Amino acid sequence: MTINSILVITIMVLILVIIFLAIYYIIISAREKKDKNAQKIVGKSETEAAIKEKVAKSYTKESIFNFMEFDKIEDNMIVQKNGKKYLMVIECQGINYDLMSDMEKTSVESGFIQFLNTLRNPIQIYIQTRTVNLEDSIKKYKEKLSKIESDLNSKENRYKLMLESGNYTDNQLKMQKMDIRRQSNLFDYGRDIIFNTERMSMNKNVLRKKYYVILSYFYSNTENEYLKENEVAEMAFSELYTKCQSTIRALALSGIDGKVLDSYELVDLLYNAYNRDEAENYGIEKAEKAGYDDLYVSAPNVLEKKMKAIDEEIKKRALDLAEDSIKFAREDLQKEIEKKEEEFDDLIADFAESLISENEQYLSKELTKESIKKVKETTKKKKEDAKNGKK
Repeated sequence: MTINSILVITIMVLILVIIFLAIYYIIISAREKKDKNAQKIVGKSETEAAIKEKVAKSYTKESIFNFMEFDKIEDNMIVQKNGKKYLMVIECQGINYDLMSDMEKTSVESGFIQFLNTLRNPIQIYIQTRTVNLEDSIKKYKEKLSKIESDLNSKENRYKLMLESGNYTDNQLKMQKMDIRRQSNLFDYGRDIIFNTERMSMNKNVLRKKYYVILSYFYSNTENEYLKENEVAEMAFSELYTKCQSTIRALALSGIDGKVLDSYELVDLLYNAYNRDEAENYGIEKAEKAGYDDLYVSAPNVLEKKMKAIDEEIKKRALDLAEDSIKFAREDLQKEIEKKEEEFDDLIADFAESLISENEQYLSKELTKESIKKVKETTKKKKEDAKNGKK
């Protein structure tokens, strides 16, 4: 073989080896790429599963309660911070200050200043804006209108019978017809009220404001740190109820009426605070019937008993204070009477001398002097006789 033949063969072998290595590299690269894609898919599935599991663990009933700023509603109180804080709410009826006279405004301002001066504990003032829901009012109007319509039909039927019988005078028929017209006008008026009220209820811009004063009680206020939960709740209720009654009396100086919200009204307050959009069309009563009250906890209603007990204690202490005051006043009066009885003769003598001195211008100077002397002698003699047991 020649050198050229050997070189050609060598080159061909090298070319075949290069082609083989290229094919092998392509196959290996394809496998690695496939494995990487598979790993990515598996990793993505595992990540999604982990996220779903995390979401499932995050949104539990406990986490929702942590989001809300209260634990439960118990005995007309909002319980916060695992029983460390209690709130009681007073609903206040607003007054139209702008429509008052200057004298009435001055009276309201003076009363509010006195209210601020009586505060001994921090308070919160909360204003809640609500859309006016006229559904209940419309329902009541329709019930009354139905009764008016029934009365109108009854009177019209009676008028027809009166006409057919011919036993009634023209005056009686005229009175009955006037009564029918009066009832018909009342029916038309009621129907117009319902129409206008229904049209007003469609306007979502009809709003009203409710005003609340919130008083708080902290568990740290108690001296004994080892009280049971129910004992702390009872102490909180007693103190908050007393503070609320004092606050209501102080607000009354400004012409503002107030009342303590019960548990159901507190639920309504919180429902409107957390569900502003839904509360416009879906009130607390419908939500409760639908079973939406699972997140709200209401304790058994023992408020009436506690209120009654506190009121009885107030009456008892007030009665004791009144009796003691009357007793002390009677004792002071009795002492004063006894003192006057002891000084009876002296008082008579002083008064007699005063009368004689006042009339000195009508008497002679000597007669006045002798008269006063005679009064003193008579008084002295009476004292001596009384001392010796003579009458």
